[in-house]
Amino acid sequence: MLDVIGLVLPFFGLIFLGFFVARITRQPVEALGWMNTFIVYVALPALFFQLLAKTPFEQLTELTCILGSVLSTYFIFTLMFAGSRLIEGSSIAESTIKSLAAAYGNIGYMGPGLALLVFGPEAAVPVALIFCFENIIHFAVAPMMMALSGGEKQPPAQLMLGVLRKIVLHPFIIATAAGVAAAYLHLRPPLPIERLLEYLSAAAAPCALFAMGVTLALRPLKRVPKELGPIVFLKLILQPLVCYVVLSWVGNFSEVWLFSAVLLAALPTATNVFVLAQQYHVWVERASASILLTTCFSVATVTGLIYLITSGMLPPDLFP
Repeated sequence: MLDVIGLVLPFFGLIFLGFFVARITRQPVEALGWMNTFIVYVALPALFFQLLAKTPFEQLTELTCILGSVLSTYFIFTLMFAGSRLIEGSSIAESTIKSLAAAYGNIGYMGPGLALLVFGPEAAVPVALIFCFENIIHFAVAPMMMALSGGEKQPPAQLMLGVLRKIVLHPFIIATAAGVAAAYLHLRPPLPIERLLEYLSAAAAPCALFAMGVTLALRPLKRVPKELGPIVFLKLILQPLVCYVVLSWVGNFSEVWLFSAVLLAALPTATNVFVLAQQYHVWVERASASILLTTCFSVATVTGLIYLITSGMLPPDLFP
């Protein structure tokens, strides 16, 4: 267990450093803008491209694993949505944000760094592909549900065009597509560009984790709403469990693919949920609280999951 703590301590330590520095320097939230731009548009796309381009193309075709992971995510989404509507009587818009908080993990900022740290470079492929497929669906589901609630005022054609634009132009998705194409064509960039990509890739995880800590510090938790109990349980406990069972059931995948997917499923609520809540003026304060609370609890739950995986206590296939 000490080995696992030593493994994840620098990872969560970067989040804490970002949180601590943001609390003592008191910079405005706008000061984080260029850091996020660097992470989303430059550093993480460089990491995804660099790792995918070096991967043999035949290793990029485990679509069943990716679809199983996405199915697990939307099982949790549906479960939370049904509970919010039927038990709590919440609106469609509010239920959508709650469901995203329970199912939409921080797989962009936290996923690559943690998976590569635990499983090595082989984890880059499942992480990048799962991220792309999940985000394609998230980009479509959020505006569609808000349109059903009456909160989205755009005409249907304009709404669909906006969704397609977000999907096609997202930097991670462009970088992943370019990396897959480079792997298929056996293309390697010239040495100066290769070195630049290496520098950017090395900066991706530290900058993303530090920025995440800053983001958490700038959205302090004022109170703990009662709805957050089910969200914490669904996001940090049930979702990785469902993902593990589903992937064990639907196919015989390599350990790295299966456990990378399970680790991504165990990550806390994505900061994008707060952005969506702000965009539609729904459940804003609680969305912020869900991110902070799930991130705090994930220090224990993610560390525990990594221990179960690395110690061999969690078999790579429930149904061999």
